[in-house]
Amino acid sequence: MSRIGKKPVIIPDGVEVKIEDHVLTAKGPLGTESVEFRPEISVKIENNEVIVDVHNHEDRKSRALWGLTRTLINNAVEGVKHGFTKKLEIQGVGYRANMEGSNLNLVLGYSHPILITPPEGIKIAVEANTKITVSGSNKQLVGDVAAEIRGKRPPEVYKGKGVRYEGEYVRRKAGKTGKK
Repeated sequence: MSRIGKKPVIIPDGVEVKIEDHVLTAKGPLGTESVEFRPEISVKIENNEVIVDVHNHEDRKSRALWGLTRTLINNAVEGVKHGFTKKLEIQGVGYRANMEGSNLNLVLGYSHPILITPPEGIKIAVEANTKITVSGSNKQLVGDVAAEIRGKRPPEVYKGKGVRYEGEYVRRKAGKTGKK
């Protein structure tokens, strides 16, 4: 039995959920998200809750998808109601970020600036030239865009310069010791 899969997903006020042809659609104040689920999984709406179950509890593949499906549905419902955010920090002399319209312009020590265009449904905000906030209703897309930004200059281990997630710990290495 899946401990996560057994929990019902509570539908908050202001969110509308529909199920059609193995696709669950959640509509809320921040947009619309869809989750496609496998035929081995049964999803139904009862008493303002989404209940996820498997048709055959003996099938190992079905049980493996049970908790995953429930989590994806919960993320869709949570995303259209509250949204998700990832925060990044830039550390390093001369490293900075600014917005050009809806695009993110990064200066990270390369010979050219880096321009990142966010996909539809994702908002990027910059505060104080070194703090970037990525937000949206799709948890996976928010994480992918944040990882793309971080991947342009990941933090290096000697001085800690680069783009990192807020609160991320970068293990530092000692440099060369010099002459003996």
